[in-house]
Order: sequence, then C-alpha cells, then structure tokens
Amino acid sequence: MSDAFITVTGLNKYYSVAGNRLHVLRDLDLTVAQGEMVAIMGASGVGKSTLLHVMGGLDTIDGGSIRVGEHDVTGMGDDARVAFRNRHIGFVFQFHHLLPEFTALENAMMPMRIARLPVAEARPRAEALLRRVGLGERLDHRPGMLSGGEQQRVAVSRALVMQPSLLLADEPTGDLDEATADSLHQLLRAMHAEFGLTAVIATHNPRLAAQCDRTLRLEGGRLISA
Repeated sequence: MSDAFITVTGLNKYYSVAGNRLHVLRDLDLTVAQGEMVAIMGASGVGKSTLLHVMGGLDTIDGGSIRVGEHDVTGMGDDARVAFRNRHIGFVFQFHHLLPEFTALENAMMPMRIARLPVAEARPRAEALLRRVGLGERLDHRPGMLSGGEQQRVAVSRALVMQPSLLLADEPTGDLDEATADSLHQLLRAMHAEFGLTAVIATHNPRLAAQCDRTLRLEGGRLISA
C-alpha cells in the first residue's frame, strides 16, 4: 500500500460550454497507493466523471501529467490509449451500457473479443466471473431480461474480465435502490480484494464511500480530504 500506483500532477481540464471556457479541473494533484480503494465525492457537475475519464484515457487533458503504474497516460497517442484502456483499466458506469442485443455472457466477453482473444479462452473466463458474481443462471439472458442490480453485476464482470490493474467506477450504484446498492458495494469490496485491484470510485453515496480506504472531495477543481 505504500507505493504510489496513480500519480496525477497539476492536472487541468477545460470545456467549452455555450461559448464560455469552463475550467473544470484546476492544478489537481492525486496520489493513490497500490491496492488502495479511494472514493471521490462532490456535487453533481463538479468534475468527478471528468477526472475518471482522463485517468482512464477516455479523454485528454489541457495540462499536467497522469501516470498509472508504469504508463504515462498523458504521453499516449490515440491507439496507445485504446490499448491501455482495454488491457489495464476496468470501467463501471452508473448506467451499465450493456449491449441489448447480446447475452450477459457475450457482454462480459466483449473486452476480450476487442483484444482478439480466442473464444475458447474468452468464454470460460467470462463465465467464471459471472458465476462468481451470482449470475450463473443468467448467462444466456439479455440485459432487458435482467434486473438493474443484475445488469450492473454483468458490467462489473465485463470490467474485470481482462484482469485490469485499475478499476474506475463512476456512480456505480447511483441508479439502484438502497438494498441492491448495498449488495453491490459489498461485491465491489470483495472483488477489489480478490483481484488485487487499485480502485477510484466517484460517488454521491456515503455508504459506498464508507467501504473505501479513503475519501476525497472534489471542490473548485481540486481534491481535498473529506
């Protein structure tokens, strides 16, 4: 836990909104230790999602630097960022973004198919994960046949199937009722330990934040201790 796995230094990010330049992240610094689970809290629209997106290579920045393990995220070209996301980052979003025409198993397999892993390898790995999260009887169900909590468990399986080193979760229980959310909180904590993950979770939910090792608050474009 003592070694820094994520190092964000002097991060700046702007957006243009209705002709105005909005300074979302301002000289933001963040260090996350190997194996740590960190919660990021803050008001809606303050930039929590933006922070996760730039750390995971989904978006670019306007200043500063981001390192994840041995990877200089800010120095990557587009192709390198795509490969980095696929092989090293697991994303879980508030809205699961499952593909409705595919089964739970096919959705969980998707990152491995993108990485061109053979089906003979991808299928058993995805199936094992879905069984691990309690969906062994739902492998052939499409998202529309699953509850909200079950859909999010498929999304967690999809995020972990490439055995990433970093999990980034953006309001992962924000669309769930309290009991289902609590169950998913426990699952995330268990999977974090089981897979030896480092995790950063953006959330409004203090119950989820309480499951984390440390909580920070994003205000005025910077992180402060909660």
